[in-house]
Amino acid sequence: MELRLITLLLFFSLLFCPPSVGQMVNNEIFSDTTTSGAQSDTASYTIVIADIAITGFKQTKPYIIEREIPFKKSDEIKRAELPGRIELCRQQLMNTSLFVEVEVKPTFITRDIVLINIKVKERWYLFPLPYFKMIDRNFNTWWVEHQRSLQRINYGLKFMHNNVSGRNDKLNIWLVGGYTQQVSLRYENPFLDKSLKHGMNVGFSFSRNREINYGTSLNKQSFFKNENDFLIKQIHLDLTYSYRPAVKTRHYFTFSYNDLQIQDTVLKLNPSFFPSSKQRVRYPDLAYNIQYYNVDYIPYPLKGFLGDAHIYKRLGSKNNIWQIGGKGTYSMQLRPSSYLQFQASGLIRFPFNQPYFNTRMFGTSDLYLRGMEYYVIDGVAGGVVRGTAIQRALKFNLPMPVKTKLVDKIPVQIFMKAYSDLGYSYNPHPGNSMLNNKLLRAWGFGIDIVTIYDIVLKLEYSFNQLGDKGFYVHSKSDF
Repeated sequence: MELRLITLLLFFSLLFCPPSVGQMVNNEIFSDTTTSGAQSDTASYTIVIADIAITGFKQTKPYIIEREIPFKKSDEIKRAELPGRIELCRQQLMNTSLFVEVEVKPTFITRDIVLINIKVKERWYLFPLPYFKMIDRNFNTWWVEHQRSLQRINYGLKFMHNNVSGRNDKLNIWLVGGYTQQVSLRYENPFLDKSLKHGMNVGFSFSRNREINYGTSLNKQSFFKNENDFLIKQIHLDLTYSYRPAVKTRHYFTFSYNDLQIQDTVLKLNPSFFPSSKQRVRYPDLAYNIQYYNVDYIPYPLKGFLGDAHIYKRLGSKNNIWQIGGKGTYSMQLRPSSYLQFQASGLIRFPFNQPYFNTRMFGTSDLYLRGMEYYVIDGVAGGVVRGTAIQRALKFNLPMPVKTKLVDKIPVQIFMKAYSDLGYSYNPHPGNSMLNNKLLRAWGFGIDIVTIYDIVLKLEYSFNQLGDKGFYVHSKSDF
């Protein structure tokens, strides 16, 4: 009870405490350096955008940049609307993930004619890098439960080009060894035509493992390993058509094909791993996904709403499944450096009677409760809701250790937060699970570090209804 009270007090102190003297906030105030009269005298008249000057780009095509700008040459807008348009332009260009820095500044030629100057600084787009990543569900599971075992690490080489032709198209080639042997190839081009509304994404992967998670017992994963043979092999192909009618909304239609094969040893451990106790399943999938982004910064939103919904159909009479799901984040600014964020995510699968392979829920995907990272909760329907109070503590730039023409500084923001999560996972066959079919609760506080190239590091100290408490580390988005 005392810990809950402390967390609750921290939650409200983050919301309502005044910013410290050393805090640095976003430059959200638009200053008019061309007029000296009262703002109310100038806010209502109409101004004309004489031109838009874009500088700083080399690889990116100019029309890709222009697509994200919420105004064009010769547009007439209210003087009072200009600050909001300027900030929206900066946000939408940053959310392309093409630039490390964007500056949008107006220059008034006359009282009612303005020139918009946009200066961008491009990212590094080409990354031939060594690959090194743990395979477990999160850092704590690898560090504590599997004792930092290097045998549970994937390593290899990944080649990524995130702006191949200057149209924000991406090419990924991965050659991975270690725990999982994998070869994958993917190309994504979101802008295939002159209208910049239609795109495509195609991918292929082959993987195989000597170890397999064949079941769940007491909310923990059960593994079996064979040093002399591969227990599971998988081939995956997919083709996606994308449609982006406007800046904030994206539609995706995907067809994929999967071929999975397991050794008969796995079926002896869990006859319900695949449908009808099969050793090999091959099936096509159809999926539709809609995404909506209206936030200041997608990797770490502090203002606005973003949402994602999908409907999925796995074809085949013996591998039948429908899945409907969605997730959303709504963030609001309470004070110059204080924010409140609400998140929700959930899904449901039909029919409810599914093999183990189709019952992954909490803990084996991005869906989890902060404070229950050590638990796996299977199910066919479930969801989580979250509330987070966020306070920006610091905002500063670090000098680059190695001078480059593209990046001369590393922006860093540090946030304090307090949070509370609720979750529920329904499973018609819970077995010995102690966490299915009941309301789950967790809460805590932490620090988030946001820096260059959309890197978000989350350091959290969490509690849950089982009496567990501990320090957790995450390095990706919550959802």
